[in-house]
Amino acid sequence: MTRLALFDLDNTLLTGDSDDEWFDFLVERGAVDRDAETAAHAELVGRYREGRVGTLEFCEFFLRFFVPHEQARLLAWRDDYLRERIVPRIPDSARELLARHRDDLVVIATATNRFLTEPIAAELGVAHLIATEPELRDGRFTGKVSGTPSFREGKAVRVQEWLAARGQPLDEFAESWFYSDSINDRPLLERVTHPVAVDPDARLRGLALERNWKIISLRNTLPSRIPPC
Repeated sequence: MTRLALFDLDNTLLTGDSDDEWFDFLVERGAVDRDAETAAHAELVGRYREGRVGTLEFCEFFLRFFVPHEQARLLAWRDDYLRERIVPRIPDSARELLARHRDDLVVIATATNRFLTEPIAAELGVAHLIATEPELRDGRFTGKVSGTPSFREGKAVRVQEWLAARGQPLDEFAESWFYSDSINDRPLLERVTHPVAVDPDARLRGLALERNWKIISLRNTLPSRIPPC
């Protein structure tokens, strides 16, 4: 393979955020106290969208909701969450865009933890996933991150380490794409040959216009201005 296609997940391939959907799912199941946690969640999400949230703070805010529960309970919930909350948020245009890259090395690179995103990647038919790794101890989640979070500069580092381990350094690909909605992904967007802003937040849209990066939408139909693959 001489071409690489990297995809963010939340608000890119999904019309929503997988962490936010998990939070709302747990609230519905009575596993999270709506009154105690909703304001903190909204405040964190606001700072994330502005690019002002700390890396570990962001990742561990969501990981802490795993801590009180055994794996069997979490796995059963995850099946329901995928069916009820995630599959309806995968637009046909996202599947079509992935199909355009079928002959390339396709990777989902997300800040969301592997526990939630592994079945989502499988649903999308993507074999390679780079995600934040939640720490496990004695078969239970600790609420902490294991290794480097796949967030901001850490996502770029994790991608480059993963490629190097395969003997395929990023700069050896003839062409590389990264599709993302968020200014938080600027470090990786700046490293590929084809950065693409997908339904971008305001700051990423401004940067994309300044740098003459592609701007596309996957929210309704797959637009003709998506770069040919």
